[in-house]
Amino acid sequence: MSQGTQVVLTATETVSIGLPAAEAIAGLAATHDARKVFILASGHLNRNTDEIRRIEAALGARHAATHDGIQPHAPREDVLRAAAHARDVHADLVVTVGGGSVTDAGKILLICLKHDITTVEDFDNYRVRMDDAGNMVIPVFAGPDIRCVCVPTTLSGGEFNPLSGATDQRNKQKQAYTQRNMVPVMVVLDPAITVHTPEWLWLSTGVRSVDHATETLASLQSNYFADGLADSALRLLAEGLPQVKADPANLDARLKCQVGAWQSMIPIIAGVPMGASHAIGHTLGGTCDVPHGYTSCVMAPFVQAYNLSVNAHRQKRISACLGDAARPASELLDALIRGLGMPRSLKDVGVGEAQLQQIAEYTLEDIWGRTNPRPITCAEDVMTILRTALG
Repeated sequence: MSQGTQVVLTATETVSIGLPAAEAIAGLAATHDARKVFILASGHLNRNTDEIRRIEAALGARHAATHDGIQPHAPREDVLRAAAHARDVHADLVVTVGGGSVTDAGKILLICLKHDITTVEDFDNYRVRMDDAGNMVIPVFAGPDIRCVCVPTTLSGGEFNPLSGATDQRNKQKQAYTQRNMVPVMVVLDPAITVHTPEWLWLSTGVRSVDHATETLASLQSNYFADGLADSALRLLAEGLPQVKADPANLDARLKCQVGAWQSMIPIIAGVPMGASHAIGHTLGGTCDVPHGYTSCVMAPFVQAYNLSVNAHRQKRISACLGDAARPASELLDALIRGLGMPRSLKDVGVGEAQLQQIAEYTLEDIWGRTNPRPITCAEDVMTILRTALG
């Protein structure tokens, strides 16, 4: 375990826990004297519920426009359309209400406004790249002029992280963007608004946060601070997710999951690199259109099994959090995910053997393609994991 480290803090100032979203947003808009609030909403919430209307009503004259239409994995084209709408109404605060793709689009939208990104090609100058040695190359650019507020309705946790993803449809590759002030000034954890989230989406993104916690606890580059948060996150999620599955109206269990998702993300923001489950997951999402949460449902147990030869001492804590320190973490994760009714193989999510080589090659280009506890240095290493996950 590395103890000589620095913990990176974000620019998020407030987390609202349990307050109605409309109340929290209206209060912040008033405090910041925002007069042209742009809402980037989930299409489902905007068209099929009254949740967005409640937020609009609470904002009153401060509401400038509402936009939906962000597809999974935030294609560049969708982000551009949202940015153009926000630009047209001279937005001075962006509020996102929805899942991970809506959250990511809202954060990247801020950079589009700041740097006048108006074409899909313009994104290239701002995305994170990997050099030939596998090191992350992060472009340096000025942060946004305006901030965002995020109301998450799933559990992937991206609202706490300036790091955001959008997909380049030209090559079907999901790519990363980051700048400190892309992170929301406030995150609103409102369990009541999440009752509209489809069960499969809530539970699968919950497993995504489980994956954040387990890859932290499995990492050879973690630290006491990150381990403590990941431990708490994993216990909250392992308890809360089955409770929500048993009773979708259990708001306390939903809030438990939301806090667990938040805690699971802090180690990533603080600088603990994720491993192969996340790296492969990014590729499965952007290239194969696998839903964000499903990628962790499939990959997390297989990656822990792959890493066992180098970090068995680290995995014991994962097992303890999941209720049985004597059993392998991969088995306990498999049992948790199956108990939630989630997919457990690549074939279950529509990925076949013919796609594995491209997935392996793209994984090496991912920001976490080279930070797995058991080193991954070539496509064949990734293929070893993928073959076990094929089903």
